[in-house]
Formats: sequence, C-alpha cells, structure tokens
Amino acid sequence: MYNTALRIVQDEAEAEDVLQEAFIDAFTRLGDFRQESTFGLWMKQIVVNKSISALRKRKVEWCAIETDEFIAEEDTEESDDITFQVETIKNAINKLPEGYRLVLTLYLLEGYDHQEIAHILRINEVTSRSQFLRGRKKLLNDLAS
Repeated sequence: MYNTALRIVQDEAEAEDVLQEAFIDAFTRLGDFRQESTFGLWMKQIVVNKSISALRKRKVEWCAIETDEFIAEEDTEESDDITFQVETIKNAINKLPEGYRLVLTLYLLEGYDHQEIAHILRINEVTSRSQFLRGRKKLLNDLAS
C-alpha cells in the first residue's frame, strides 16, 4: 500500500501521511465494506483515492488536447527491443510531468484501465488515453537518450 501511495504522490513523507489517513478512513468505514471484493483491493482503492486527493491539493496540471484528436496506437517494436534497469526506468518515470506520470503509474503499475483512471482522476477517458500515449512516448524518448 505504501508503494502505491509513493508512486502516486512522489514524496515519502506525504505517502506515509496518505497511508495513515487511508487506514484511519478504512477502519472508521469498516461497516461499509460489503465483501464484493477482497479487503486488500478495497483498501488499495482507498489508498489510491487518498493519494489522488493529495495530488489535487497540489493542483495537477494536465496537458491540453483537442477533444476530437485522433489517437493512434504507436508502434511498440522499439520498446520491445530496449531493455533498461529498473532504477533507470523509475527515475525516468519520476521526471515525467505529473499528468503523464500519474496516468502511466495507474495504468502500467497499478493495473487500472482507462475508464477507471478517468473516473478516479475525474477526466475524460480520451484524456487518459492521450496522457498515457504521450507519457509513454516521452518516457521512451527519455530512456533512449
């Protein structure tokens, strides 16, 4: 849970605070847990929501896009051929603009789909996809240089 918060808020002290708030919130709302999923999954959703709330307090800036912009999947041959060390990738992800980093983290590391990300971040699904594609492209360019 701590790693999830840390990947989202990018600050150890803030991740600890988010985790503490999430546990307090979970224990005060134990009666709301309906066992439709595992307790861990329910708790993880609380951690993600608290982390997103912490980011909102920092005013995340999204890159502007055209709503009718065509989004094409990029060729992934380049990314398949490149192998990087974990630390290099983590550092490159941490250097991405916050909007890109957040969507990439939720999609690649936390396993959310774009519809869920759009709901969590209160953005359009198209914006989520666009942020992901642009973030992935920037990440690959940063790693290649």
